[in-house]
Amino acid sequence: MLALRLIRGSHPLVLLSRLLVACAMAGVGFLLLASLSHALAHPGQPAASVARLLWCLVPLAAAVQLAVAVARTDPGPQARSALDTVRSGPGGVPALAAVSTAVSCLLGSAVALLVFLHLRGELTGMPFDGAASGLLAADRPLPVAAALTLLCVAPVLASCTAFALSARTARPARLRAHGGDRDRDRATMEARTVRAASSGGADTAAPATDDTTGPAPLPGSLPWGAALTAAGLALETYASRSQHLPVPRTLEGIAPGVLGGWLLIAVGLVLAGPGLTHLCGTLLTTCRPGAVRLLAGRVLREEAARVGRPLGTLCAVVAGTLVAARLYAAAPGGGLSAVGPMTALGIALVLACALLSVLTSAAEWRSARVRTNAALVRVGAPRKLLRRAAALRAAVLLVALGSLTWALSVLASLPVLP
Repeated sequence: MLALRLIRGSHPLVLLSRLLVACAMAGVGFLLLASLSHALAHPGQPAASVARLLWCLVPLAAAVQLAVAVARTDPGPQARSALDTVRSGPGGVPALAAVSTAVSCLLGSAVALLVFLHLRGELTGMPFDGAASGLLAADRPLPVAAALTLLCVAPVLASCTAFALSARTARPARLRAHGGDRDRDRATMEARTVRAASSGGADTAAPATDDTTGPAPLPGSLPWGAALTAAGLALETYASRSQHLPVPRTLEGIAPGVLGGWLLIAVGLVLAGPGLTHLCGTLLTTCRPGAVRLLAGRVLREEAARVGRPLGTLCAVVAGTLVAARLYAAAPGGGLSAVGPMTALGIALVLACALLSVLTSAAEWRSARVRTNAALVRVGAPRKLLRRAAALRAAVLLVALGSLTWALSVLASLPVLP
């Protein structure tokens, strides 16, 4: 009941994020039910049905990541302080995050079932009755147990993941809430950085390197991400040249070696995301930077662990979409006409979930720096400087990660194109 009351009294933006999670889960549930319909319509093609079901794991993972990203910001700071006041215990916040995530996901699964039944023609009285009856195997009876099992996979997985991650981060967040000296120390050091750079001192980077609250070091996952990306490119190249693993020109029937190479590249990009964000911040602070570059670079290095992983996921999704677009364009009679409705829905769902995860992490990043920015303004930093630093961070990340994503998509598509 407490979780439902918190959901009802949440901020409109929080309700909007939960509604987006419900929409994502509705799309995933519809794709799972569509794969079940394909199995019903083609009982003699179990391999094709299993392949369609496995491809649903990609939008499922993207939707779960979005749900977890939203759960990290729920409940808000006021609700967290109220829970600490009533001594809800260390499991209070994780339980509330898991329940709110489960409610949003179950709502999306229910909507997916209703839309699926409506398009099959089993629910009448509304527009588009039975519009996809042939595609969704309306002539075959729907196994209720199998449908409900598929619809419950995403909510259970998302709520369990949200509970585990919230339980892991609840204690550090509580310690930061009760020991508020970190924000003040951070604002003091950043104010010193701005003053030193504005005064044109000889050693402008000194204030950012000689305190214990400085930015975190380079994440250790960057070498692993680079190694996995290189291994994925090598595996894909080897598989494409093998006579025993022919590479098709469409997404159907992809050779296992090529698929494994793409998977390694995607995992490598996700792991390298925090390190690449940290390197962007380091690049900004080189060659005698000014106040804007110093502040932007310091913030990027400090928050690399928070936003780097969603950015790496978005880069992997965009690179995969570019590779798929090149494959469909090179296929005989290909182009947009070769993309089926379920494939288009899956691609759009993965892209939307990855982008929304980045935006959610950015909103969490911004809310975490509210006190620090307010302290910077109190010590004399102009708001225009903060806005310019934010714009510079976004531009550097867009140029650096966008260039890397485009280059990897080209390298990943070269071995499989004629």
